[in-house]
Amino acid sequence: MVSNVNSAVLPQRPIIIAVGGLTSNVGKTTLLCELLRAFPGWEAIKTTRGHYRSCGKDPHTCCVSDLLESEPVIRSGRELTYSPGKDTGRYWDAGAVNVHWVIATDEQVASGIENAVGRVKAKGVLVEGNSFTEYVQPDFFVMVARPDVLKIKTTARKALNRVSALYFSSEHEGGDAAIKALILQINSEGKIRHLPIFTPRNLPALVSRLRDFSSALETGNLGQTQLEV
Repeated sequence: MVSNVNSAVLPQRPIIIAVGGLTSNVGKTTLLCELLRAFPGWEAIKTTRGHYRSCGKDPHTCCVSDLLESEPVIRSGRELTYSPGKDTGRYWDAGAVNVHWVIATDEQVASGIENAVGRVKAKGVLVEGNSFTEYVQPDFFVMVARPDVLKIKTTARKALNRVSALYFSSEHEGGDAAIKALILQINSEGKIRHLPIFTPRNLPALVSRLRDFSSALETGNLGQTQLEV
């Protein structure tokens, strides 16, 4: 269940925009970086779940078992989080004013995320991942998908009822038909309502929606903006 950590623990919390993915390699980091360019002065959070055993993936690109400690590890600042080509490095290159990397076991994720959000000094933060939304309710949650990939991973399936908009990250020769097929696949889960849909061609429209939404949150005048999401 999503906790109300934002209002209960952080009364003056930042605006939180989450970017998740229906499955792996759908372009969520690319979208998050585009949004960082559109929101100068914002920060970013990356969450990595670790374990004390092999996950079956390439340990040089995935495993963080050697970084785990008895408490969740949160690395903040360029010196500790910048690595060329890595997600956190891409955040910096896209203009993030600070980047926080949470490294935690499943049992530590909740407190790690709470700690990371508490470090944010900017008025807004962009967070990559689906699992984050299990512990902190984002103000706006964009789910990224590819119309040619009809897969939904477990963390995405759990997060579907919290999604605010869908973003199809790549064009597909099937066009609208491919997108409709994926939407049918999503709706088969029975957890999603009618949502606005964005693609790279109308990315400016998504940015405009997020700016309007963020401004409404800042002024406390959510009203019609909230109804349109």
